Amino acid sequence: MTFAATILTLYPEMFPGPLGISLAGRGLREGLWTLETVQIRDFATDKHRSVDDTPAGGGAGMVLRADVLASAIDSVARADRPLLAMTPRGRPLTQDRVRDLAAGPGAIVLCGRFEGFDERIFDARGIEQVSIGDYILSGGEMAALTMLDACIRLVPGVMGAASSGMDESFETGLLEYPQYTRPVEWEGRTIPEVLRSGDHARIEAWRRAMAETDTRLRRPDLWERHEGARVQSPSGARRKHGTD
Repeated sequence: MTFAATILTLYPEMFPGPLGISLAGRGLREGLWTLETVQIRDFATDKHRSVDDTPAGGGAGMVLRADVLASAIDSVARADRPLLAMTPRGRPLTQDRVRDLAAGPGAIVLCGRFEGFDERIFDARGIEQVSIGDYILSGGEMAALTMLDACIRLVPGVMGAASSGMDESFETGLLEYPQYTRPVEWEGRTIPEVLRSGDHARIEAWRRAMAETDTRLRRPDLWERHEGARVQSPSGARRKHGTD
């Protein structure tokens, strides 16, 4: 099954952008995933090709019209692919959701501009609202590129070895452990001895401990979720009661 991405945007020239190079670009050229862009403005009905209008109730900026968006969406809608809209009002994107998307047939992604979307479009077309973080971008295109990059790297064949991404941040609910490479000593700083020991059990234990420490200190929100999930599991419940 090929991962198929369809992007509805006012700026189709922004794609594939960075997704056209490196591993994602090679995967695109090899047909491991496909990309289609749709110009929303093509579905405007007036002579000025208007896609937006002033916000109801007044206020600054312009809002993308539901009727124009619906026509663009209906031109590409498929029952087997989820319809997503990139918006800061959406649910935060997680690695779990990325894995679900990557395992499926692809996605149709709606990119906003201006002050956002006419709210009626979401219920009318069953759109999932997605946010990539608590900050504002100029439009949804950069957010879509970020989400697609996260998905495409998990498409079979894109990264090569299937296990190459399993130790990275968020895959286990923790931040990734620190990484080192040669030279062994650089500016008076050396690679930790355990990583040079050849003792794989010690190395694994060190990496796990560092991942837990860094997550606890840098991302207490992730650590709290991780600990909550561990306590709820049977093995976690035993540890909670001091039996390990």
